[in-house]
Amino acid sequence: MRFHSSIPSKLNEMAIIITARYWTAQYEWNAHKRAALQAGLNPAIVDAIAAGKRPASLQPDEEAVYTFCTELLNTKQVSDATFAAAKKSVGERGVVDLIGVMGWYQMVSMALNVDRYPLGQGVQPELKPLP
Repeated sequence: MRFHSSIPSKLNEMAIIITARYWTAQYEWNAHKRAALQAGLNPAIVDAIAAGKRPASLQPDEEAVYTFCTELLNTKQVSDATFAAAKKSVGERGVVDLIGVMGWYQMVSMALNVDRYPLGQGVQPELKPLP
């Protein structure tokens, strides 16, 4: 899901942090925020996701992934237009990979949240609960 995805690591990590934000999974957020930044995701996009807001400036592929992920998480489905945009940006296999990585990291988020898995020494939680 993470290391053998058909989509670029920047977009894969974006899907992971969107999922971590959805679940307010502090440990997952902390680990994958760094990975997303290292993969080239713009810090302003990461900050907007952390705040629970739609990033102001997205490249077309980032826009497609952001819309696909947030729509799927929030409505449990995606519109035909959202599916078509994601398929155009990352391909059909990429759409399946997005669903797979989101599903995996939802399970990870739930497990970490139930376990109340601690952050590293001196690390403070970054995510505020969303309304």
